[in-house]
Amino acid sequence: MSDPDMNEVIGRDDLLLVTLDTLRFDVAAELAAAGRLPNLAAHLPDGQWEKRHAPGSFTYASHQAIFAGFLPTPASPGPHPRLFAGRFDGSETTASRTFVFDTPDLVSALAAEGYRTVCLGGVGFFNKRGPMGSTLPGLFQESHWEPEFSVADPHSFEAQVRRAEEVVAGLPPERKLFLFVNVSALHQPNWFHLPGATREAGDSRETHAAALEYVDQHIGRLFAAMRSRRRCFALVCSDHGTTYGEDGFTGHRLGHEAVWTVPYAQFFLEAHP
Repeated sequence: MSDPDMNEVIGRDDLLLVTLDTLRFDVAAELAAAGRLPNLAAHLPDGQWEKRHAPGSFTYASHQAIFAGFLPTPASPGPHPRLFAGRFDGSETTASRTFVFDTPDLVSALAAEGYRTVCLGGVGFFNKRGPMGSTLPGLFQESHWEPEFSVADPHSFEAQVRRAEEVVAGLPPERKLFLFVNVSALHQPNWFHLPGATREAGDSRETHAAALEYVDQHIGRLFAAMRSRRRCFALVCSDHGTTYGEDGFTGHRLGHEAVWTVPYAQFFLEAHP
């Protein structure tokens, strides 16, 4: 879809940002093409993910950039106008349809526009168990993290969706909502999402794919909650990818194609009370 005028969206629609932490583009694209992501594919433009480049190679760096308005960049020559941008002279990616803010980050900018800003954390950078794990959640007016949301829980996304439903149900109807969900299920360890896989064998590209299928099974409930009040503009993307032995690399926070290339989608969820 072409970019909407975010100056019209902000203040009119609710906003949902979902980061599928560590999701690789190639795995996401293959599963969508094979019909293995029915709930996500129903909303993806033409049923396909857009190929983009991550703004960082690991969760903390990438989310700092995203919350400053630097979403994953289209994987083609630019410049590419951004949806959100802090005001600064000389920006080549700020356009007439960009929502320009004067606060330090997008989250506080939306709060200034009257939104209730809510974070549902997933990986350790959102666990609020120390200063570093509190930095990103601290941008929000309200933040949630429980051990059940973490990478170690095989049912983490179901727990996150339940909390999202509670957040939506508890908000006054007239109050606009910006909900951010960091989905931890794709991140290692993910071996337990593939029947027959073992802890000893560890994670693989196949268990990564199984984790994405698990997320797809439950994301429809998240979308339903977010469209129950009014129209919602949704952004669903990965913050970075990860490697499973390619060129000898394992993990992320490194400069490999599998880390820098991520899936991205933006779409409206029309109101459906």
